Amino acid sequence: MTDLNDLLSVPLPKTPRLSKSKFLSGLQCHKRLYLEIHQPFLATKPDAATQAMFDMGTEVGELARSRFPGGVLVTAGHRQTEAALAQTAALIQDLTVPAIFEAAFLHGGVLIRADVLERVLAAEGQPCGWRLVEVKSSTKVKDVHLEDLAVQSEVILGAGLTLLSVGLMHINTGYLYRDGAIDLTELFAIQDLSEAVAQRRAEVPGRLAEMTRMLLQTQPPAIEPDRHCHTPYDCPFWEHCTKDKPPRWIHYLPGSKQVVSQLAQQGVTTIDEIPTETKLSPVQRRVKENVEWVSEKLGSTLKTVRFPVHHLDFETVMLAVPRFPETRPYQALPVQWSNHIERDHGDIVHHEYLHGEGTDPRKQLAEALLESLGSKGSICVYSPYEKSVIEQLAEALPLLRTALRALVKRLWDLHPIVRDHYYHPHFEGSYSLKEILPALVPSMGYDDLAIKEGGHAASQYYRMVFVETDWIERAKIQEALLAYCQRDTLAMVELRRALMEKAHMKGETG
Repeated sequence: MTDLNDLLSVPLPKTPRLSKSKFLSGLQCHKRLYLEIHQPFLATKPDAATQAMFDMGTEVGELARSRFPGGVLVTAGHRQTEAALAQTAALIQDLTVPAIFEAAFLHGGVLIRADVLERVLAAEGQPCGWRLVEVKSSTKVKDVHLEDLAVQSEVILGAGLTLLSVGLMHINTGYLYRDGAIDLTELFAIQDLSEAVAQRRAEVPGRLAEMTRMLLQTQPPAIEPDRHCHTPYDCPFWEHCTKDKPPRWIHYLPGSKQVVSQLAQQGVTTIDEIPTETKLSPVQRRVKENVEWVSEKLGSTLKTVRFPVHHLDFETVMLAVPRFPETRPYQALPVQWSNHIERDHGDIVHHEYLHGEGTDPRKQLAEALLESLGSKGSICVYSPYEKSVIEQLAEALPLLRTALRALVKRLWDLHPIVRDHYYHPHFEGSYSLKEILPALVPSMGYDDLAIKEGGHAASQYYRMVFVETDWIERAKIQEALLAYCQRDTLAMVELRRALMEKAHMKGETG
């Protein structure tokens, strides 16, 4: 029998302090929140592309402050809680301050930092309350933004302020930048969400209480990985929570996640256990069968290509804040291309272009592209993306429009050919170039490169052109960008050759 004194001697867990980001984690999954608080070391660090998105959000947030002239920033860092609270309190009392950036509030065990807290004046010019404005680099209001604002407004109201309205400030993709200074009133749209947020705010106290009780447990809640792990954001604990799952776990089935959830609810734990009568897509069926498959038409389809075969890949950047005339926020701007040209005798020639200056890249890039592609031969690509880039270039460059549109007729997309005519178990349901390459061309990959995927390439290009001042570092980035883009087009060359070999073997054995 346990002695009461023994129980009293055990230290009670300390009630953890939450933040708005932790609150949102808890809404997504209680297990995620528990691990973020108690075992954060188990999280997978954000990849380069995700980190670039975070950095872009920071840049947009700083620019958005210019919409509120005279606003004052709370300079205390996110770990300097007491100083931030004190600075905020002083700024609230200073009636000459029209807006506060990164205002800190603590209420009910939740600490928040508000992007913008704007002082609202009555008709006679006297302050009568505040407007809360959350700044996002996204292009529209999302459900998670309402939850974000709900917990912020609950804390601010709890701290004793009068909150008259709540809004979201986001990027307006309809803004066409002409020249000169950015028109911040056009770049940013502010939507009043007071009513929608008030409905969510009523649920915040109960949710916080539930999260607090959960965090006082000695073990994380037993929650199985599912679709919620990727909505609204990818959970950084996905690898931890799935490390013991079998290689053919049912959630690795590609395609409709609704089908996956239905199968899981029926007790199906692996792809091999899927009942024969289950309706699956062609890709899902091939994943279940888990054998190499070669279509009878693979060879004849591959032979539709015309020599010289150009293998083309673009790299683009999408600037939240446009820098070049006649461009919009997040418009995809091509800054680089690679072209491996295979002649009918099998010899290979490589051309490439990288715009290394902070000027509009489109005209010079397009002129070099037209010279490289000439007027003959198929242009092999591995997605519809290259077509859309060429079409956008044609719209932007009237003098080159006819020549650029002529390129579209020569495009030859390898992706649907692979998808419809070949499958290998190592694809694991994915037809992305980087996933299928090791199965068909084991000697090729991306692991030896400094840049391994497009999101990282875009962020490194931005750093090279607009941020980095050290010429040695710029040269390193340039070399890495050229190597990455070149690998993409050489991969298409080797992929076509490998598929032709598969078709040839099929013809011999079929």
